Amino acid sequence: MSVIDLLTRVDAICKKYDKYDFTAKDSNISGDDAFARLYTSVESDIESALQKAETASNEKNRALAVAINAEIRRTKAKLLEEVPKLQRLAVKKVKGLSTEELAARNDLVLALPDRIQAIPDGSATPPKPSGGWGTSAPLYFYYYLQVDKATSDLKNTNVRLKDTVNQLRSSRNFCIDIILLCVILGIAAYLYK
Repeated sequence: MSVIDLLTRVDAICKKYDKYDFTAKDSNISGDDAFARLYTSVESDIESALQKAETASNEKNRALAVAINAEIRRTKAKLLEEVPKLQRLAVKKVKGLSTEELAARNDLVLALPDRIQAIPDGSATPPKPSGGWGTSAPLYFYYYLQVDKATSDLKNTNVRLKDTVNQLRSSRNFCIDIILLCVILGIAAYLYK
């Protein structure tokens, strides 16, 4: 076995177990920095998916390769769901971060969808570069505009429902008061005879 083979194997083993290694890059993650925790989790999942993609491309058994590719697609979908959370966390102020570091966080998040889509998953169509917000921006904002509209409609409906319930309750209390008054008068008239 040559020195190059040994170095290659050591490098592969280091990459495989890198997520378990607590190094200086992880030491700057404070306990209250949710962005850093989530971003490192996403990074390790991307590395894991890339390793699985390499395994799937070298796999001779087609059924196993298809199963690995399906798992990669599920991982990619899960990672893409994490991107909006990271976008929200990237703009939050964190104690000890400068404005340049906050801007860098935003750039990191904008690059994530392209990195996730670039993971080979055995699909027939090559991934399209999204270019940050790209073509998904109108759909993204349309979705949130629709949610805002639905939320405001729901609030208006709740206010109207509350008013209606208060009106019914006050008239119902009036009716109950009249009925109780009639019962009391009936009992008093029975006792008077």
